[in-house]
Amino acid sequence: MEEQQAQPQKPKKSVGREIFEWVITVLAALAIALVIRTFLFEPVKVDGHSMDTTLADGEIMLVTKTEYTSLNLFGNSYKIFGDPQRFDVVICHYPDRGSTNFVKRVVGLPGDTVEITGGYLYVNGVKYEEEYLTYRPNYTMAAYTVPEGYYFVLGDNRSNSNDSHIIGPIAREMIVGHVRQVVYPFSDWRKVE
Repeated sequence: MEEQQAQPQKPKKSVGREIFEWVITVLAALAIALVIRTFLFEPVKVDGHSMDTTLADGEIMLVTKTEYTSLNLFGNSYKIFGDPQRFDVVICHYPDRGSTNFVKRVVGLPGDTVEITGGYLYVNGVKYEEEYLTYRPNYTMAAYTVPEGYYFVLGDNRSNSNDSHIIGPIAREMIVGHVRQVVYPFSDWRKVE
């Protein structure tokens, strides 16, 4: 019969070493989550009715951030991927409102002339039907030319939205993400066009 060789035993980790490894693992997971949320995508909850019926109060949207990423180096901003396009649904911030997220639709690009007459949006003199609107605006807005570096955003529930027709255009750097999907409630999972 062969003799069994004694297997060398691994030295037991000290309690301090175990705690240290757990702390490092948790910190690494938090750092990865922060990078993903800051630079790639983030879930955002709709709060209010300004985007009815495209987005409903309480729904959770998946917002991607890569399309609009820019890099600031030595006081200059460099676009990495691109800029918001007309009719993109975006997450943005407003001047003097801190990091509060607002969800709106981009209707005016830098240099565009935006106007609302008879319940319809006109951009550069072209009338848009905007089939996604359930509620047309009950106001008129005189022609306004969007300055360079700024965007004109409106809610889809035009008469019930605090947007550019009230606060004016927003700077490019205030647009932080592109709304892609409604992910909750699961029964309403859908792409946002």
